[in-house]
Amino acid sequence: MYDEQQQHRHGPLAGFTVGVTAARRADELGALLGRRGAAVVHAPALRIVPLADDSELLAATEEIIRHTPDVVVATTAIGFRGWIAAADGWGLGEDLLAGLRGVELLARGPKVKGAVRAAGLTEEWSPASESMAEVLDRLLEEGVEGRRVAVQLHGEPLPGFVEALRAGGAEVLGVPVYRWLPPEDIGPVDRLLDAAVSRGLDAVTFTSAPAAVSLLSRAQERGLLAELLAAFARDVLPACVGPVTALPLQAHGVGTVQPERFRLGPLVQLLCQELPARAGSLPLAGHRVEIRGHAVLVDGVLRPVPPAGMALMRALSRRPGWVVARAELLRALPGAGRDEHAVETAMARLRTALGTPKLIQTVVKRGYRLALDPAADAKYADA
Repeated sequence: MYDEQQQHRHGPLAGFTVGVTAARRADELGALLGRRGAAVVHAPALRIVPLADDSELLAATEEIIRHTPDVVVATTAIGFRGWIAAADGWGLGEDLLAGLRGVELLARGPKVKGAVRAAGLTEEWSPASESMAEVLDRLLEEGVEGRRVAVQLHGEPLPGFVEALRAGGAEVLGVPVYRWLPPEDIGPVDRLLDAAVSRGLDAVTFTSAPAAVSLLSRAQERGLLAELLAAFARDVLPACVGPVTALPLQAHGVGTVQPERFRLGPLVQLLCQELPARAGSLPLAGHRVEIRGHAVLVDGVLRPVPPAGMALMRALSRRPGWVVARAELLRALPGAGRDEHAVETAMARLRTALGTPKLIQTVVKRGYRLALDPAADAKYADA
């Protein structure tokens, strides 16, 4: 009952800060997170090349019109629609559609099938699973020796797909719909990186593999890659919309979480489960306390806490009920210098923010500790 009431009042992501690296549909993802209480830091790690200006897509389209392939694989609905619209803008729409009517057209899943039919075409086959592996299996079973296969790309890598077709003897033509390049303004990405390595974020979301590659590359350029990977390993949750998106992170040994259904809604729901579970809760001075990214829940009441206060809370919570020396707390404070008086000042502000000063006890001449309830002492005694 407590959890349900708490989430109804504040949203399951209240007190957490989530980084969003998406360029496309970033507003939708940010709105979904915000409605559940999260603070959102948006830093598009990529920019999309406008289709009308994309010379590579134009060249691929002209090649398909001149030399019609045997098979065309449509991989995304938005990409296929965008391709047809771009061809219309170049005055090539009718020629492209005429060429596609005479090929074996495969659509990866129901949404892509809908986009194909909306263009006045009919797919020959579409897997219900939306799996590119199933598409590949079908092509290889049919045999691709000597066949020309055009694959509509969408900025995502297709690991092993093109290589397997070529190994089977196919000539493969990539159709690069929505190519992605680094952002023109790198400032937001740098700010997101700084927030991640300083643990100012609780999670970072990835909705495309190129965005993950871009963020990792920028971290390496700035000499922050090791720090970013360390943050992802312990304190900042990397959440990916699906397994392909996770590949660049996994290549660096980063474990990720992914929803069962590769959509934005399930991704947000996954964060609603994972982040509160990672925060945990403590029984302190007769109250239930949950330490989140930039706030503390006290008996279900959200208490925003300044960064210095959150640094102290996290330091104290690593050893609940144990005394933490002022010198150690000073080291935990961001930019505090050497004056232990900064600990006293930050502690006073923290107690005020919590609204319940007795949650933290002062131990004269030694330091401070969380006022862990006696019944919980045994649980944490050997922590």
